[in-house]
Amino acid sequence: MTSEMLSGPDLGAGFLHQLTTDRDGERTTFTFHAQEGGQDANGPPKGPLDVFGFVHPPSPCPFGGPRCWHRRFLLPFSETPRVRPCYNRFRFVLQTMIDQAYAGAPVAVDAAVTEVVGRLSRVPDLPESDWTLCGSVAAWLLGAPVAPADVDLFVERSGIDAVGAALTEFLIEPTATTDWPGLGIVRGARAFVGTFVAGARVEWATPLEPPAALDAWGATPDGPRMVEAEHHGRRLRVPRPEYTLVRAAGRGRREVVERMGPWLREFGPDRELVNALLVRYRVGPDGVAAVRRALDA
Repeated sequence: MTSEMLSGPDLGAGFLHQLTTDRDGERTTFTFHAQEGGQDANGPPKGPLDVFGFVHPPSPCPFGGPRCWHRRFLLPFSETPRVRPCYNRFRFVLQTMIDQAYAGAPVAVDAAVTEVVGRLSRVPDLPESDWTLCGSVAAWLLGAPVAPADVDLFVERSGIDAVGAALTEFLIEPTATTDWPGLGIVRGARAFVGTFVAGARVEWATPLEPPAALDAWGATPDGPRMVEAEHHGRRLRVPRPEYTLVRAAGRGRREVVERMGPWLREFGPDRELVNALLVRYRVGPDGVAAVRRALDA
């Protein structure tokens, strides 16, 4: 195996960054590295990078040492010209993303949704049935009292690359096969839609091992249960808000469950879906009790 540094060390948001490639015959892995850079990088950083999908390698990194953060992407070496801009944009927007994650900086959700929806709706080979806004941003579009930290997209596997092409200048990760914490090996990408100092992170990925749809949406055999939302005059199909409620309960975010409860009771809860999701997401007893209280108060 041949390792090569393609860029770095570069500075950004309290970290020193490198872009490297490991080549083993026709197989190539690109790696984004980041380690604490001290005062030279305007550090220390405000928080860890796991929120952006980075992990620590199992053994000390030859480039960044024992506490180096890694994001890895499996792509042909010929894709280097496409990977470099993603790496550079990641470094340039990292401070804003860290401020949003750890310092309460505003997330420009409304502007990002407008940009993303406008671009995807103009892609001729990407029917609207192949993608949808999901996660907390879907509940937000319906009027739920939530503050999305990012914009999540559910995209059919056939549309993953088309979404990346539509958002190409915003990409902070290349569209690639990669390890996505919580989903395993996926085809996906991330973008930061906006300027270097204001915007929102956008994420989309689909597992490479079936059954991707049920794993993503939950236990109902008839597929995701959808409702219609409106955003600046455009009608959008989005998942029901019960997905966000139960996900929040499973992650221990009781404050989100408590805020959504009164709103969802007025919206009209789908209790069958709630019960199915509580089982599918393996929500513990405390989370189940929080959901019951929120819906029955």
